[in-house]
Amino acid sequence: MYRYTKLSVLAIAIACAGAAAYAAQGSMENDAEAITKARIPLIQAVNAAEQHANGKASRAEFENSKQGWVYDVEVVSGAKVIDVRVDAEKGAVISAAEDKADHDDDHDK
Repeated sequence: MYRYTKLSVLAIAIACAGAAAYAAQGSMENDAEAITKARIPLIQAVNAAEQHANGKASRAEFENSKQGWVYDVEVVSGAKVIDVRVDAEKGAVISAAEDKADHDDDHDK
């Protein structure tokens, strides 16, 4: 009888943990909701990235990162492709790095 009590408590704990994880996932903002709250519009982020990298934007995405919501802008400058991250709240360039091998679209379907 004691063994079934332990199993029941374990099953209840697992169910509660799963329910908490599901509830937390439901409260996360998706891109469409978050971009409406961004202080910086996409066009301003693209302009900042183009000026920073001295080139023309070829692609831009709005995504959640460790820094918070950012615009990830791919800029072509001469023969180089530069990935520029722009803060969606301040419009400041967070980072810029040359994209040696374009693997950024591997997750796209």
